[in-house]
Amino acid sequence: MRRVLLLLLFLMLLGPGWSRTERLDLLHAGPAAIRAERVALDPDDPARRRLGRLTYLGGVSLDSPDPAFGGFSALHVAGDRFVMLSDGGGVARFRMDGAGRVSDAHFADLPGGPGGSWDKRDRDAEALAVDPATGRIWVAFERWNAIWRYAPGFARAEGQVRPAEMAGWSFNGGPESLARRADGSFVVLSESHFAADGSGSSGRVFLGDPVAGARSYGFRLRAPKGWLASDAAELPDGRLLVLLRRFALAERGFANKLLLVERGAIRPGAVVRGRVIATLRRPLIHDNFEGLAISEEQGRTIVWLLSDDNQLFLQRTLLLKFAFDE
Repeated sequence: MRRVLLLLLFLMLLGPGWSRTERLDLLHAGPAAIRAERVALDPDDPARRRLGRLTYLGGVSLDSPDPAFGGFSALHVAGDRFVMLSDGGGVARFRMDGAGRVSDAHFADLPGGPGGSWDKRDRDAEALAVDPATGRIWVAFERWNAIWRYAPGFARAEGQVRPAEMAGWSFNGGPESLARRADGSFVVLSESHFAADGSGSSGRVFLGDPVAGARSYGFRLRAPKGWLASDAAELPDGRLLVLLRRFALAERGFANKLLLVERGAIRPGAVVRGRVIATLRRPLIHDNFEGLAISEEQGRTIVWLLSDDNQLFLQRTLLLKFAFDE
């Protein structure tokens, strides 16, 4: 029976959940309710804290009475303030304290995006990046191979670009990861646009704001075989952390890895490899983790992971917190 359920999940992910074109349900804009339930890293050993080079600090499963809640694929964290962006263009903001209690929740929808309707393909937002100095926000849209820039708080859309160098990225494997670096450059990773020579998946570095026409160069990411990039973020020391995922019936669901890319490894034309520092799979808590964010607390680097439940009853919106131990 379990294998049947997993197969059903697999078919749902490949079918209607990722390719539907019906009009989306929208989050009810304004003050909202979000429920949070604490979760363990290892359901069979709640005291477990180690995950590779990470220390588990806690996590929650999030839910809401709003039927459009879910599908979150991008995350930003600043102090106790959280922003989650769904692949249907929904924005959820809230505060969360150290005990996992959620407050001050608000929902909204993106003020514009690719396409002229609210079909899923027109709001397939997969990643976001924020300039901490100005509050401006950049969002990567997978199916359109586009990057949009928004005013602080998603107040309005300011501009957009569909870079010619990304035009050939596949329809369902376009920009899945978007990281803004401290020097003002942006790293964009495709989910599954691979080089013909097998050297890896496509990546692009924009030397400034891509919407403003910044120059760029390409590189390849050589991830472990079968693993795809689902998000990326820069660590305080300039290294890049890449979230990888895969779905395999043999593993009975989703699994994730965190790949650490050294500073300076990403160069024009380079084939970039990294070191796996953590793997999240059964029997540990697991799901379709697509969002990655980095913050700092009392001198410690904090790694946040967010799962996309695909708005399916078999999955959850999980928000996990780890300390990155050097």
